[in-house]
Parts: sequence; C-alpha cells; structure tokens
Amino acid sequence: MTAGTSPILDMRKVRMVYAKPGAEPLEVCGNVDLRVMRGEIVGLLGRSGSGKSTLLRIAAGLIKPTAGQVLYRGAPLAEPAPGIAVVFQTFALYPWLTVQRNVELGLDALRLPAAEVRRRALSAIDLIGLDGFQSAYPRELSGGMRQRVGFARAIVSDPVLLLMDEPFSALDVLTAETLRTDFLDLWVEGKLPIQGMLLVTHNIEEAVLMCDRVLILTGHPGHIGAQVHIALPHPRDRFSAAFRAVVDEIYAGLTSRIAESLGAKGGLGQLLPQASINRMNGFVEMLASPSYGGRCDLAQIAGALRLKVNELLPIAAGLHVLEFAELRPVTIQLTAAGRLYAAGGTEERKRLFREHLLRFVPLAAHVHQVLEERSDHRAPRERFELELQDHLNRHDAERTLHVVTDWGRYAELFAYHAPSRTFILNRPGG
Repeated sequence: MTAGTSPILDMRKVRMVYAKPGAEPLEVCGNVDLRVMRGEIVGLLGRSGSGKSTLLRIAAGLIKPTAGQVLYRGAPLAEPAPGIAVVFQTFALYPWLTVQRNVELGLDALRLPAAEVRRRALSAIDLIGLDGFQSAYPRELSGGMRQRVGFARAIVSDPVLLLMDEPFSALDVLTAETLRTDFLDLWVEGKLPIQGMLLVTHNIEEAVLMCDRVLILTGHPGHIGAQVHIALPHPRDRFSAAFRAVVDEIYAGLTSRIAESLGAKGGLGQLLPQASINRMNGFVEMLASPSYGGRCDLAQIAGALRLKVNELLPIAAGLHVLEFAELRPVTIQLTAAGRLYAAGGTEERKRLFREHLLRFVPLAAHVHQVLEERSDHRAPRERFELELQDHLNRHDAERTLHVVTDWGRYAELFAYHAPSRTFILNRPGG
C-alpha cells in the first residue's frame, strides 16, 4: 500500500504512570510521540518493561494515559472506538464456539442482520485461508490455524487501524513464517480493509520483514530512543545485504542505549540487566565454541539460539557488565577473562565470577562489605532497598536487588533467606 500524509493514530507527549498502593507510582511511558500514517506498518521494539504493550493498550482505547493526547482519525480517543481492532499474542478464542461463530463475534458491536454477519464472517475466513474450517472448533485446529481465526475476527469488521501484540510469538518458527508471509501478501496486494498497522514485537527480523518504520523504545520510563525507516520493497529477502544492514542498524540502536539503561558503573545507581546465570553460562559456552571463536554478530547468534531481542540483550548486557564480554553496536566478543570463564570448571567459574562481581558491580561489593562488618554477618533486605531508592525508582531498585541476590548466591558471596528477607554472609567452601 502507498503511505498517506494524514495520521490514523497520533499520540502526543503520552505518559503512563501506574499507582501502586503503599508504594511509589511506577512510570512506564514518558513523553512518547507516535504516529501511524495511512498505508504504513509501524513496529515497536524494545526490551521488556519498556512500555510497548502499554502503548498498544492506550492506542486501542483500553486505558487512558496519565498525560498527553491520543488522536484517532483526528478526534480524541478516550475509549475503544469503531475501526480499531486488536490481534493478541494468545489466540483468545472461545473453545465452545465454532470458527465461524468466533469470527462473527468481531461483528457483535455493529448489530448487523444475521445474513450479513454470516456473509462477512465467511468472507474473512476465506480471505485468511481457513475456507472449509468454518464449522470446526478451536481444539481441532493447529496453533497456526487458531491464530488465523484471530486475524479473521480482527479484520471481519473492516477496521481502519489494526493493532498487533506479538501475534506470531506463540507459534513455531515455520508456522509463524507462513502466517506472517500470507498476511503480508494480503496487505501488499491491497486485499485487506486495514489502512494502517501498529506491531509490537521482540523479533527484529520480523520487524524488518513487515514494517515501514521501526520505533525503538528504551529507558525507564520508556521513550522513543530511535527511529529506523525501512524502504526495502516487498517481498523482502532476509538474506540480502540490504536487509541485513537494516537488522544491524536496529541492533546498533538497541545496544547503543544499553550503557544508558545500566546507569553509571561507579555507584549504586547501576541498573542491572535481568540475566540468569544459566543463560549467561550457556551463551558464553556457545560464543567460545569453534563455530564462533569468541566473537559473533548479535543477529547471527540470536538466530542460532532462537532468542528474541528481549531475551538476547539482557544476557549480552550481563556479560558486558561483568566484563566477560564486550558488547559493541552489532557484535559481541569474549574478553580474555570471558575465555578463561568459558574454559573453566564449576569452581573456577565461581571464583572468576566472584572476583568480577566484587570488582564491577558496586551493589554486590556493598552488600558483601556490610555483611563482613556486622558482628552476626546478617542484614535485612530492606536496608539495601532503601539505599537503592536514593538512586533508582522503587521498581528498578527491586529488580536490580533481585539480580544481585541471584548473582551473589552463585558466586557464594552471600546467601539469602527468603522467609525472613535476610542476607547472610557466605564464605566460599564454608
């Protein structure tokens, strides 16, 4: 389709703050400007917690932003409006209803004659590739077919704006590829009533395959840190140099902001990535294997491990913080210490991890020092939570302390007793 000059959706300086009883309010989105023009697909990419799904719900009129303005077709949007449809990550079908009846639910609000409802439902079912299955029940369908029902239900009402919240993520790779390609073909050929789409995804290649523009959400609260225009003609070849260049540009946009999201390395304001020990260990082992030789493009290793961007970047960022790897705009490379870590056994890895944790993660060193200095070598969790809240908001402080707890346990710096919410000094081998 050809892009137009007037926006279907126009979000201006949108902020979203969630009130939490007895706790500091959580700001999820801050001053977001977002437009969906006629004839374009806009992608929203970002790490978990950056506000993508919240923005989608605001765009659907399901929630009202704390501040800012949302315009749909030039008029203020305060509630779900005719012409806006949503496709969810989960299939969201009624198992006791047939395919046809599930699709017809998309027309309930229009109060059309029964014959017209049936005609439009069958037409949508046929268009989306489910002809002959209108009398089947969801339990009789594969995952890909069930999601096709979700798409049919979304388009049956002839929406102007389609909002998609990771619509292919619950499917296996081949099924997702088939459905994505079929749906994109219908869009490019002008067979869909839709005039514009907003797609939330964690899959960078999916965004480059489908979208005309990709907005990269970053920070706490989430805001648009970068915008990438994609001028490649459809159908797009994921193996072409031009396609890979756009993928690399998006990776560069995401990784360039990791330092910002992690905070200053010199103090307790360091925001730690949500990376588990097992995932970091597995990542290091693969990176050190002969196939990669200690260095790899992010897109390449993400594809090999079947990792989405919200899974890959925390792992890479964790290794970067610990200085077992160096994270660059589109590549990651093991450091000398990272190579030693990959080659070491369990005890050698714990020793190296402990040394790097104390050296490069100020919060871990601080917790350990406090426990060392106390006569009973114990300290309540609340003590560190309050300190962190001088540097981070409550939500980020809790997440960062959770990471340090897991990393400190693995390194045998300290133990943590959850029932009493108490840290306890732990001496290696003791």
